[in-house]
Amino acid sequence: MALHDGLGTGTGPATPAGADWTAEDLYWRSNFRARPYVGADRGYEAYQPGYRYGYESARRYSGRKWDEVESDLRSGWDRYEHRGQSTWENIKDAVRDAWDRITGDRPRDTDRDNVRSAY
Repeated sequence: MALHDGLGTGTGPATPAGADWTAEDLYWRSNFRARPYVGADRGYEAYQPGYRYGYESARRYSGRKWDEVESDLRSGWDRYEHRGQSTWENIKDAVRDAWDRITGDRPRDTDRDNVRSAY
């Protein structure tokens, strides 16, 4: 399982990513600004639903690859109870970021602090 220091610039002792949503929420709240898809005019609340959906989906689809489930996640986003006003196109980078953090499944063309360029 991925560690908290797997993405971003988290501080403190590393704990397994995905231990619980509360821990993940704290991680993302502290680190979301460093992500390349985050707009300067948007606060954490704009991205939190995506992080939570990515976290929950990675646990639900454990053992499967992003490419195998992305279309299901896209269609499920409109029914997700915590989605707020975000569209899939506006939130998918955050969903993928959280998915990758939980699964440790980061594409090869990225380094530890950058999101995929081929979205």
